[in-house]
Amino acid sequence: MSGAHDTYELVGHDDAEKLVLSAIRSGRLPHAWLIAGPKGIGKATLAYRFARFLLVDGATPDLLGNYPDSLFVDPDHPVSKRVAADSHGDLMVVERTPDPKKSNSDVLRTRVVVDQVRAVGRFFSQTSSEGGWRITIVDGAEEMNANAANALLKILEEPPSQSLLLLVSHAPGRLLPTIRSRCRMLQCRPLSDMDVSTVLSHQLPDLSEAENMALARLSEGSPGRAVALSNAGGLDAYCELIALLSNLPKVDYVKVHALADRFQRREGQEAFTIWMDLFRLWLMRMVRGAASGESNAEAVAGESELQARLVGAGSLDKWIDLWDTTNELTAKAFTVNLDRKQVVLSTFFELERTAQGA
Repeated sequence: MSGAHDTYELVGHDDAEKLVLSAIRSGRLPHAWLIAGPKGIGKATLAYRFARFLLVDGATPDLLGNYPDSLFVDPDHPVSKRVAADSHGDLMVVERTPDPKKSNSDVLRTRVVVDQVRAVGRFFSQTSSEGGWRITIVDGAEEMNANAANALLKILEEPPSQSLLLLVSHAPGRLLPTIRSRCRMLQCRPLSDMDVSTVLSHQLPDLSEAENMALARLSEGSPGRAVALSNAGGLDAYCELIALLSNLPKVDYVKVHALADRFQRREGQEAFTIWMDLFRLWLMRMVRGAASGESNAEAVAGESELQARLVGAGSLDKWIDLWDTTNELTAKAFTVNLDRKQVVLSTFFELERTAQGA
């Protein structure tokens, strides 16, 4: 299965890559980096690209004294092949592993545990197998438990020479401040719609042009989110949502009840989660457009007209209140097992009130 370890194209992060190259060429490369940004935008891809570059000694100039202008390493290079096969002796990857308490090997632990981080210390204490850098990527650094985080801090306090630690995190605020302070921050930004579209054209080449752009606009700058939406039928669900909202402030409760009944079924949990995420995304896009005075680029037909009609109904504060109410209802569905049908009906009732300017 393809993943960041065998993805070679980096889209939308030219500035971050230039910063890394500058640090490498300076000869004073920080021993630890915190690669931060939203989920699914390519942070792990950048980390592996960084690692491959150092493992092939990519900072060496050519015969004319020219340095590489990117971190790219050819997929056919022996180092690339060993990294893709998880068999390079100088690269260690730490991420959540299968939960030994679960019979299904696809179920992962909720945390990175201390033994995994202690293994990093042992790895760094060994001599490089190829005489160069020893590199560890912690993918999902915010998922370390307290003991694992403290073990990592000890490594950061006394880093071995020729060692590099790359922490990948979408929630760096959850890391210990002492860990953050010992890392060079590399902030990655959400991608533009066109950059997401470019990534999708490679990862999901069978999408139509319209489907590609619709997913890009719904991705919030995250190709990973766009791919997940496509795989889960999210685009069809969003079209259904816009159609259901098209007559606001009037609500067709017959259709709403039919929708909610689907979510009540045993297999309806995933569909409910996707639908509520998409509802909140639609609401966020509308609120953001109302606040900026600009219409969002339309993801599906009818969305722009719907936004233009609704932003004048009810104050912006009322729409923000609806956002808070929807988040609260969704959270209760998962934390206290609030009836999914009731969540949907309550959401539409509050939506109707807001659209009527109540």
